[in-house]
Amino acid sequence: MIESDPVFRALGDPTRRAVYERLAAGETNVASLTAGLHVSQPAISQHLAALKSAGLVRERRDGRRTYYRVQPEGLAPLVDWVARTSAFWPERIARLKELLERMDP
Repeated sequence: MIESDPVFRALGDPTRRAVYERLAAGETNVASLTAGLHVSQPAISQHLAALKSAGLVRERRDGRRTYYRVQPEGLAPLVDWVARTSAFWPERIARLKELLERMDP
């Protein structure tokens, strides 16, 4: 399994991406996330568990409440993957351009 797979799986779901984006704006609790996303509290909790399992969020307990925030370093595998693949395409495109120029009469 590639290191970035859990991050892709976690962010592949639109609701989880929305939860992650809301948390990127600042730490909040499940009740606040539920109010803004029109998703049940148990569903939000499941999405948070998936994000936490992928290393994208962390939790902090304060009494009976649990607060969640993004863990920016959790995106490192995704950033690494983008860097590797972005280095791949310019060379391929340059070769394709050369081939097309040679084929052009």
